[in-house]
Amino acid sequence: MTVNKNTTIIIMVLFLACTIMAGAQMSNPDGEVSVEESYLQQSVENMIIREQSRSVGRDEKLIALDYIENAISRGNVSEEVRNALEYLSLEGLTNKARENGRVVNNFPDIRKRAVADLGSLGTPEAKNTIIKLVIAEPEPMVLTEAFKSLAKIGLNENGETINAIAWAVNRFESGMGDEQMALSALEAFEILAEKNGGEVNNAAITTVSRLAVSNHYSRIIRDQARMVLDKLRLQAAESSSKKN
Repeated sequence: MTVNKNTTIIIMVLFLACTIMAGAQMSNPDGEVSVEESYLQQSVENMIIREQSRSVGRDEKLIALDYIENAISRGNVSEEVRNALEYLSLEGLTNKARENGRVVNNFPDIRKRAVADLGSLGTPEAKNTIIKLVIAEPEPMVLTEAFKSLAKIGLNENGETINAIAWAVNRFESGMGDEQMALSALEAFEILAEKNGGEVNNAAITTVSRLAVSNHYSRIIRDQARMVLDKLRLQAAESSSKKN
């Protein structure tokens, strides 16, 4: 079995960390984690995330995502975690590895999982990364997850989030539309309007209006689009009346 450089480094660091923590536990039999132990644990975790996320292999990236999700669940939202998620979410799009001219790191499932984790991160930087993905992403399943994450974060400065979603949906208008992606976009428009005081822009209204009459989508999607359109108009009217 061949062991790559990243794996060797990780094994060495884990061995060192385990040795230090074992010694700490012997000196602290009550099992309480000290500040130093906690810092060491996070440092090792961040190192694994960094190294595995930037490996070429898909399996290594899955390991990185496991560590990232565990880190976020414990409140570790360090710069290392955010940078790794940004890298993984753009894997095969703007971050391309080539062999003999062929892209070898186009992993839509990795991008889908990473963009969901960015939604959990919930920061303005995470939102900016997702918008970059939305502009470049060709896979409807990844876009579906991206729209959900953007709605979860809820930020829409100058309409940039809604504009990105609308642009991605309209990109698929000339072909058969993806039902799940369209539904996710409709839900995102509605949620973003609610989270931003009912404010909507022409991009949202135009896109939803097209979905409401498009033959590329089922009646279920068209009916849902009409419902969302009515809600957006009502929210916009309420927002306008409050300002006046």
